[in-house]
Amino acid sequence: MRYLAVLGMFLLAGVPVTGADAGKDPDPQEIIKRFAAKEAEFAKARENYTYRQTVKLTELDGGGNPLGKYELVEDIVFSADGKRTEKVVRAPMATLQRILLTPEDEADLRHVQPFVLTTDQISLYDIQYLGRQKVDEVGCFAFSVKPKKMEKGKRYFEGQIWVDDRDLQIVKTFGKGVGIVKKGNEFPRFETYREQIDGKYWFPTYTHADDTLHFPEYDQRISMTVKYQDYKQFKSQTNITFGDEANDSGKKPDSTPATPPKK
Repeated sequence: MRYLAVLGMFLLAGVPVTGADAGKDPDPQEIIKRFAAKEAEFAKARENYTYRQTVKLTELDGGGNPLGKYELVEDIVFSADGKRTEKVVRAPMATLQRILLTPEDEADLRHVQPFVLTTDQISLYDIQYLGRQKVDEVGCFAFSVKPKKMEKGKRYFEGQIWVDDRDLQIVKTFGKGVGIVKKGNEFPRFETYREQIDGKYWFPTYTHADDTLHFPEYDQRISMTVKYQDYKQFKSQTNITFGDEANDSGKKPDSTPATPPKK
């Protein structure tokens, strides 16, 4: 997110840890290796699901009252020929007055906030083990994560992740999107929670941010909520592709409803 100054207005492989092993410190590198492999499995599986993503962003004044708003509801679906795409369901006119969504914000919404740390990505990050912690009574391994270096045009996650100590998948993230950007761009800290949707994988279901962005000429508090709902598995005998990649004829999605998120 960045600021605009116009006529004085600113827009802007489970490893259960039980019994005698429960009090022992694990080998952090082995845990990282194994949860990254499970995350890679999950990332591939999630590409075969349809879901609805709802984004609500609100500017707040000093008293916490709403000012400008932005809302977008999209269905992540498959076209008749099996290509994965976004279908806009609702997009009312934005009334934001002091902030402006940038391409980096769009990238964060799609890839950083529902953060997945797979085997082919761990070399990009400095990952430090922080110890055992609980998230809503779920035993977890906690890690700090930050990019080793940043390349122009790419977005990264910086913050903390909690990995379920049985399923070895990320169940919560807290941090922000980072990258090489123009001076004056600011990005909020956020929390993303996952839930076990299909009995095997933990899917992101809820992201929330309530943060103050510090621009050169003013501070602006924002509140943002992203919900990922109605996960349904796409049934097909073909390889699923995204965007313009070629694929065989598409199949109809499974109509069995997924477990709705708690939040």
